[in-house]
Amino acid sequence: MTNFIIKRIKGFKYAAKGAYILLKNEASIKVQFFIALVMTGVGFYFNISNTEWILQLLAIGLVMGIEGVNSAVEEIADFIHPDFHSKIGLIKDIAAGAVFFAATIASIIGLIIYTPKVLILFS
Repeated sequence: MTNFIIKRIKGFKYAAKGAYILLKNEASIKVQFFIALVMTGVGFYFNISNTEWILQLLAIGLVMGIEGVNSAVEEIADFIHPDFHSKIGLIKDIAAGAVFFAATIASIIGLIIYTPKVLILFS
């Protein structure tokens, strides 16, 4: 049992290190993190419901998680084939497309949550 716990602690340490590396080195994650902070502030400003918080946090986590996977795919692709190659480009485009899907859905969730609140604010 002790070995299991030690492995989980080490796993958490590696995951935290990866998150730090992403936030330090990846411009796209920095942008997504900034948007997450802004949307969190907006959530507090509009006092969104628990359900809206859950949806917003799931959307933020989805986008940032997929963005992290996209960054990993790009790193692997560049390591395997540093020069331009059409197949590597296709792989990178597909990974970026996954981020696009996640970000689009997150934007729609944001619109569903905040459009009524903004309309009330300006009416």
